[in-house]
Amino acid sequence: MRQATATAQATATAQATERAPGADSADARAMGGLALRFSNVVALSGGFPVLTGVDLQVQVGSICWLAGANGAGKTSILRVAAGLLQPASGTAEVLGMNLRSDLPAVRAAVGLLSHQSGMYEELSVAENLQFWGRACGAKNSEIAASLRRAEVSQRLEPVPFAQLSSGQRRRVSLAAMLVRRATLWCLDEPHAGMDAPGRDLVDGLLLEARDSGVTTLIASHDADRVASLATDRVWVQGGAISSDSGLSEGQTTTSNIGRAEP
Repeated sequence: MRQATATAQATATAQATERAPGADSADARAMGGLALRFSNVVALSGGFPVLTGVDLQVQVGSICWLAGANGAGKTSILRVAAGLLQPASGTAEVLGMNLRSDLPAVRAAVGLLSHQSGMYEELSVAENLQFWGRACGAKNSEIAASLRRAEVSQRLEPVPFAQLSSGQRRRVSLAAMLVRRATLWCLDEPHAGMDAPGRDLVDGLLLEARDSGVTTLIASHDADRVASLATDRVWVQGGAISSDSGLSEGQTTTSNIGRAEP
C-alpha cells in the first residue's frame, strides 16, 4: 500500500445523469488521469477553517484511505470532493472537472456515503430508491438489482426509512449509491453500524467498484479492515495532509504521502 444532509443533501446531489458504471474513470485511467487534484485547498464551515491548505492527488481507480484523528479534516475532504462544501481558496478538480465551474456535473458523478444518509425519513425504502433511480434514469430492474446487491431484504422495501436499524439504513444508502452509478465514491466510516456480514459486504462492494474503474476515498478508523483494501493512504492532521503518520514506535509507513500515483 502506498501513502498517499439528509433532505438538503439528497436534493443537492440528485442531479445524476445516466452513465455506465466506472466508464468515465476507465477512460481517464487509460490516459493515466487523476480522479482528484487538490492544490492548497482551504475550506470554511461556519467561518471556521476545516481545511487549511490540502494538497492531494488521487489516481483514477485507486482506493485512497484518509487516516487521522477525529476532527482532523477527513470528512471535510470528502464533502469538498462531493461538491457539498465549496473551497474558500485553492484549486480543486474532481474527475477532471473544476469544482467551481462544473459543480452540477461533479455532484452527478460523485456518490457520498456519510453519517447523514441523504434519505427521506418519511419515505419507504422502495420510495427512496425510486427517487434516486428517477434522478439518474435507472430502470426499475436496475433499482431492484441495487437493492439485492446491497443485501436489502424485500420485506424492508415498504418500511419507512425512519424505522430502520443503523445497519439497515447503511445498506439502503449503499443501494442508492449503487443505483446512481457514481464514478467517485466518498465513504465516511462505511463499516460503522454494520454487523460482520455487513462489513464484509462493504469490502466486496469496494473491490467490485475498484475493478470497474471507480475511484474511492474512504475515511475510516477501522485500520485492520481498510489497510487490506486501500491502494493509497494519506494522513490528515489539522485540516491538511501531514507527513506525520501518527503510528506508534515499531510501526512503519510507506512513501508518497499525499500523492496517489502508479
